[in-house]
Amino acid sequence: MTAISTYTPLVAVDEKRPATFQNEIFLEQRCPGYLQTSISHSTPLVSPRRTQNALLLKQAREQYTLVNDHSIPSISNKDEILVKVLAIGLNPIDWKGPAFNFGIPSLPWINGRDLAGIVVEADESSRVRVGDTVLVPSTDYRDIRKAAFQEYAVATHYNAARIPPSQCIHASASLGVAFVAAILALGVSFGLDFAAPSACPGPNLVDVVRRLPDDSIPSDIRDECLTARVESERLRSGNWIAIWGASTTTGYITLQMAKLAGLKVICVADIARHGSRLVELGADVLVDRHDTERAIEIIRGVTQGQLRYAIDIVGKDTATLLQRALDSSIHKDGSHAHLLGLTGLPKERLPGICYHTVPIKLFHTSSTVGESMVTWLETLLASNTLKLPEIVRTEGGLASINASLEILRQGTASGKRVVVDLGG
Repeated sequence: MTAISTYTPLVAVDEKRPATFQNEIFLEQRCPGYLQTSISHSTPLVSPRRTQNALLLKQAREQYTLVNDHSIPSISNKDEILVKVLAIGLNPIDWKGPAFNFGIPSLPWINGRDLAGIVVEADESSRVRVGDTVLVPSTDYRDIRKAAFQEYAVATHYNAARIPPSQCIHASASLGVAFVAAILALGVSFGLDFAAPSACPGPNLVDVVRRLPDDSIPSDIRDECLTARVESERLRSGNWIAIWGASTTTGYITLQMAKLAGLKVICVADIARHGSRLVELGADVLVDRHDTERAIEIIRGVTQGQLRYAIDIVGKDTATLLQRALDSSIHKDGSHAHLLGLTGLPKERLPGICYHTVPIKLFHTSSTVGESMVTWLETLLASNTLKLPEIVRTEGGLASINASLEILRQGTASGKRVVVDLGG
């Protein structure tokens, strides 16, 4: 077991009030269980400093700038927690956003959507405790307090999943957003019931969403969230599903969750590089992405031309290819084929196919949905049911992120996630 090193013993100033410690805690490594037994549930474990190091994007198409005088974010309500960031999982959006000037609400800005760390402040009513080691998918990217590229970040307790001692904090830091995207795609857009698997039952998100007042769902994702209420359109155990981009982290997780729910899965990827890993995770059929026409033929042949569900994780061009593998005929019960694109959909769409995007903001706008997902994630991690992504771990903290993003941009970490260590 690892331990948390400190400069001085952990002694709270006043257990009845928000407390600080006499010296800043040096969180070098996690030790789940240690802080829980040493500190009361609501005792903040925050630095006496009011400022922190943070990585700012000052202008589009520029590198991030490290600053040491950025304010530590404050929590604004009892649902929020403050996390000391120990590891950051990098995503393509972290370099593509600045490079192509999108997904940046204002300037200067802080990016970063995957983090893991230790809870240092939480309300008594929170589902997580001070001292818990958690992973946080920061899907609420318009709230700068929740961004990962800083030493302290705010999250909502129903969006934080506790990391069990058996799991690596760095690999866990790479998991969050990909897990959220995969589960919302399968469970909300396609209506797959995760409550059925006996190995590790999860939520039936269609039922969870059905109980929400319609006007509580953001208007721009409402139609997407309500599509699967039609029973005949829902993805079910035994159905085929194709995943184009299966070697991505989202693809790995989608594959595992699909197999857990009893689906038959076709994985399109660079088979020479990633085939063995995909087989290990349960792929039923491997299709090499390099010969696209042959790939479509194989998918249609394997499914006898009856494929009804497909997910593309690569982009608009591959989504356009993938739609050709679908059976676009409308069935007697009125049901359709379904294509979901995580990063783009075909410009020209075919009749008989329903097109989907992931309703990602449902995770942070609905506490019921968010909590049902992270609670299940905790169970998946504790039971080792979910295999974590392979990672490339880089040292140097926030100052190393620009160089680490270059690894991601060049694609030299294909099939792995780049994770930046902030523990030291």
